[in-house]
Amino acid sequence: MRRRWAAALAAALLLLLTTARPALAGAPITTAIYTADPAALVAGDTLYLYTGHDEAPPGGTNFVMRDWHVFTSTDAATFTDQGAKLSISTFSWAGADAWAGEVERGANGKYYWYVPVNGNGAGWMDIGVAVGDTPLGPFRDAKGGPLISDSTPNSAPLNIDPTVFTDDDGQVYMYWGSYYGLRAVRLNPDMTSTSGPVITPSGVTNFWEAPWMFKRDGVYYLAYAANDSACSAPGHACVRYATASNPLGPWTHRGVVLDQVTSTTNHPAIIEFKGQWYMVYHNASSPGGGDFRRSVTIDKLFFNADGTMRKVVQTGGGPTTPGNLAASATPSTSYVSPWETLAAINDGYTPTGSADHSHGAYGNWDHQGTEWIEYRWPAAQTVSRSEVYWFDDDQGIDLPASCRVQYWTGSAYADIPGQSGCGTAANGFNTTTFPSLSTTRLRLSVTSRTGYSTGVLEWRAFS
Repeated sequence: MRRRWAAALAAALLLLLTTARPALAGAPITTAIYTADPAALVAGDTLYLYTGHDEAPPGGTNFVMRDWHVFTSTDAATFTDQGAKLSISTFSWAGADAWAGEVERGANGKYYWYVPVNGNGAGWMDIGVAVGDTPLGPFRDAKGGPLISDSTPNSAPLNIDPTVFTDDDGQVYMYWGSYYGLRAVRLNPDMTSTSGPVITPSGVTNFWEAPWMFKRDGVYYLAYAANDSACSAPGHACVRYATASNPLGPWTHRGVVLDQVTSTTNHPAIIEFKGQWYMVYHNASSPGGGDFRRSVTIDKLFFNADGTMRKVVQTGGGPTTPGNLAASATPSTSYVSPWETLAAINDGYTPTGSADHSHGAYGNWDHQGTEWIEYRWPAAQTVSRSEVYWFDDDQGIDLPASCRVQYWTGSAYADIPGQSGCGTAANGFNTTTFPSLSTTRLRLSVTSRTGYSTGVLEWRAFS
């Protein structure tokens, strides 16, 4: 038997030497300008997206960002550019770099826009705050100087990417940071000064930058960009997330909610609008786009029954799989390795080969013998075909010895009668067909080869 720790190290080194296939992406909110670093706010029946503005020339090798735009929508599908509502010139003490910010409504009904800028004084990036009477402003400097700077005790290695969250009791919190340095602090009711010390939150695994905080059903969520080799190619980033029972942590890492995108940077904003949750992010997929010419896009986000987030399916711009019932199912398993992700099996990604785990993979090392993965639906589905793409890392996870497709009879699991052979081939989908049946649960039972565990990259189900 091979040792998994050696296998994991080898797999990590392999990731550092390869380039992952770019993810598909949703349509940009605009192609008139390049936008980046989104923040989202709901006010009344309108969704507001606050974005940076990329102005680098074609082939540019650095960020050129001088102002921020606001986009509005009443359906989360079509957006109107309301124009540049904030710029570097708003802050007399700033000189450049209009990077990622966020807007939060204060208790006084005014709207506060927290932004990182390159100050004219000592240090590099500072966090300023502007204020306006409406979500569209007009905005003015609310403080006359930085809220956070390098001189702030325990400030981050790079003071950028503020996310501001107001709890149910009215207390306001701000998270920010980069270069692996996450920081948090309470804000006073005036929204322009801090209360108490800056802390370094614990439990936020592989944090790089771009935090986004929100609350759902009494649970605090923190999404953030991570650039570890387990979830992204070198120079790129995925979005991981953690949860906590306290707004300042400690946090517990839960997994990857957004795979790497076509730009090197990744930046999440998560919002509920008219009963649907969304992931807003940017990529480089627009015509003429690039790492410094990015475009904001939006996709739907779904939660599992236990409150965990399902990995976002980046839509548009590529092939789809009509009728795939897995997209609406909740996956479960007998066991998944802590460093793998069950959410990978129904994220809609078509691998380039059995070793392609650029979008994550389900694996059950170091379990051997028979394990299972399963889909559950809230209502019965008619199913007649299963397609599975096996994961083989050429280490401890190998192609299975055998498999079979099962269904829930209402009281027990049983092999589906009349099913064709359950294939175990590499580098493609293995299709199993059977007479149509109605069930709320479909299970794939997998038996490993001696000395190995098994894994799955994608599992589809069709009527």
